[in-house]
Amino acid sequence: MKKIKTLALSALFALTAVAAQAQTVDEILNKYFANTGGKDKWMAIKSIKMAGKMKMQAMELPITMMQAADGKIKMSANFQGKEFVQVAFDGTNAWNTNQMTMKAEKMEGEDTENIKRDAVGDFPDPFIDYKTKGYKVELEGKETIEGTECFKVKLTKKPQKVEGKEEENVVTYFFDAQNYVPIMSRTMVKKGPMKGMAQESLFSDYQDINGLVFPFTISYRMNGQTGQSITMEKIETNVSLDPKEFAFPDGK
Repeated sequence: MKKIKTLALSALFALTAVAAQAQTVDEILNKYFANTGGKDKWMAIKSIKMAGKMKMQAMELPITMMQAADGKIKMSANFQGKEFVQVAFDGTNAWNTNQMTMKAEKMEGEDTENIKRDAVGDFPDPFIDYKTKGYKVELEGKETIEGTECFKVKLTKKPQKVEGKEEENVVTYFFDAQNYVPIMSRTMVKKGPMKGMAQESLFSDYQDINGLVFPFTISYRMNGQTGQSITMEKIETNVSLDPKEFAFPDGK
């Protein structure tokens, strides 16, 4: 009987620890939304348009990023007077500009499906109503990033398709322990020549735009090596976006 009681108490303590951890991570997210404008304001966003400069080695290119609540996305740069689309999704097709031919081409079916899943679930923020989306959030302690103590939060989203198989889709976020805003995210590359490498995005220069706080600088690292960075010059919310901006340009 004593052994049964001990096991029961152990199970109870384990459940309590899980509940406390879930409550703690939700407290972190609640403070994050409170410090960046409020969850209600974030949920009221229907579109986002950003304009800025992308630095890549010795080059600096004007860029535009657009997102809509229905999952449409587009990120493009202006190169020698021509638009170069890095990624776009029009609701059906995911596409980009071929670097060699400078013509638009559709992405593979798996890439399109993965972009669709993330584009819809992540707008305007992946942590909003994460349970309803089928996402899972876990607190994995603390870690120091760029000299700043951070909460390490693991976000597990809908699985990605990789070479015909469903694989876990995890992004780890590092929230500043004082300001409760993410200063970095980390994920692992699933396919291609960079497969298995850590891809990191660093967020800084947070600014207020109509009551919402956005990072105006994003730097990207691959396996610890800094690659490109983006500095925003203008961010607009709830602007009218022409569906033609996202559409695959048939016949080109």
